[in-house]
Amino acid sequence: MKTSDLSNLLRKLTTPPGLSGYEDTIAREVESLWKPLVDELSRNRLGSVLGFRQGSGEPPRPRLMMVAHQDAIGLMVSGIKEGFLRLTEIGGVDHRILPGQLVQIHGKRTLPAVVVQPPPFLLPPEAQEGSVPLNYLWADTGLEEKEVRRWVQIGAPVSFARNFLELGSDLVCSPSLDNRASLCALTLCLQELQGRKHAWDVWAVSSTQEEETLGGAATSAFQIRPDLAVVIDVTHGSGPGSPSHKSYPLGRGITLGWGATVHPKLYETFKELAEKMEIPYRMEAMPRYSGTDADRLQTVAEGIPTMVISIPLRYMHTPVEIVSKKDVQRTARLLAEFATTLEIDFMDKIQWDETPKA
Repeated sequence: MKTSDLSNLLRKLTTPPGLSGYEDTIAREVESLWKPLVDELSRNRLGSVLGFRQGSGEPPRPRLMMVAHQDAIGLMVSGIKEGFLRLTEIGGVDHRILPGQLVQIHGKRTLPAVVVQPPPFLLPPEAQEGSVPLNYLWADTGLEEKEVRRWVQIGAPVSFARNFLELGSDLVCSPSLDNRASLCALTLCLQELQGRKHAWDVWAVSSTQEEETLGGAATSAFQIRPDLAVVIDVTHGSGPGSPSHKSYPLGRGITLGWGATVHPKLYETFKELAEKMEIPYRMEAMPRYSGTDADRLQTVAEGIPTMVISIPLRYMHTPVEIVSKKDVQRTARLLAEFATTLEIDFMDKIQWDETPKA
């Protein structure tokens, strides 16, 4: 795909707000993009989008599930006082960057607003130093209280105002790239599977509520009952002040998860495939949990062997997340190659081997 086309796809996927628990806007966009790429398309009870591509093997065919979550972080209206909106968070927002942010209030109509804080000398002494706690921040629409209450209800989601930027020839900056960058990679994978055979049935899932409950992926897995699962998400990209052992450079490759959530056989399979395709990668240690849908997904029913692939992203959980288009494309290529080279008897060979190969 041309870089301009990839930029347009990323822009299209990051435009809908789609906060965790309020994913309808992004789900409709995904349905529009996936409809020509799959054999069947549906939305389940928790709002996840499920795309099915039938395999070429003899039935009953094993099932591969590839998941990227569609929900985004943001805020919620928790109170109204004199026309100002009190806020609470949806999905772990970095409070330090909130003052001065342009936002959109999604009530009965969408209202522009700005997140504001009182001057330091009007705050209690304990709140005058450092970043201001969320309970002292407000959203100001500029409207009188009567007008605000006409259009805004308690519980209304609040998203960051869209601001998609291209930085240089490879990087893009936007809210919601966690995890719309991975959703873009999964969409590119479905595009690449057009005209290519895969023995397994393939299920692409755009899951809901990852930032809060992990419920979308877990319920989708109960519905699909896949034999294998691959979760695509983002990881911390390196930047000024970031520790090298906890962050990864943008544009220099993806990460392959290793830890309790990841099945060792799948790690080795993806490692060998990436090396064969000359796709740069690094092992990402996940000793306790991955912080992704995989943590819930692998324990569905009797257990699902699961893999985690991550795209490095700078400034996670802020309105200025940054990713590399090269890394998005690399992820898509690796997913498509895995799906098309997955042997029909792979499950007969899989076993838990706790020692990673060098």
